[in-house]
Amino acid sequence: MSTAAGPEIWFYHLERSTLDQVLPGLLEKTRERGWRALVRASDARLLQDIDERLWTWRDDSFLAHGHASEPHAERQPILLTQSAENPIAAQALFIVDGAELGDTEGLERCFIIFDGRDETSLQGARARWKTLKDGGASLAYWKQSPEGRWEKAA
Repeated sequence: MSTAAGPEIWFYHLERSTLDQVLPGLLEKTRERGWRALVRASDARLLQDIDERLWTWRDDSFLAHGHASEPHAERQPILLTQSAENPIAAQALFIVDGAELGDTEGLERCFIIFDGRDETSLQGARARWKTLKDGGASLAYWKQSPEGRWEKAA
C-alpha cells in the first residue's frame, strides 16, 4: 500500500527533552488547530503515565483526554489507546513507543516520537523512516537544537 496520498509523518527525535516534556506541548498545538488526537502506545503503563501527565502538565491548565477503554471515549478530544482504531475521527496520531502506525486514512499528520538516547528506539525509528520513505510517504524529521528548539532537519 502506498502512503503517498496519506498524512504528513513527522519524526521527533528526543535528545534533550523527555516525552513528558514534549508530548503535552505538541498536543496543545494540535488542539489549537481544532484537531482531535490519538496517542497510541503498545505499553499500557506508558499510557497511564501520559494520562497522569496530561492532567497536571501545567499549573494553570490541563489537556482534556480519556482512555479508549472508558465510557464515552468517542467524545474525547485526545484519546489514549493501544488500539489501531480511530473512534474519534482524529486528524493527528502520536506514536510514542514504537507502536504500529496502522491505517492512516483520514489523518492529517502522524507524529512518531522516539528517544534518541535509546539505541533500540533509534534503530526502530531509522527502520521505520526507510520503510515509509520507500513507500512514498511525506516525511519530515525534527531534531532539537542545542538551545532546545525544534528544527526541521529533513
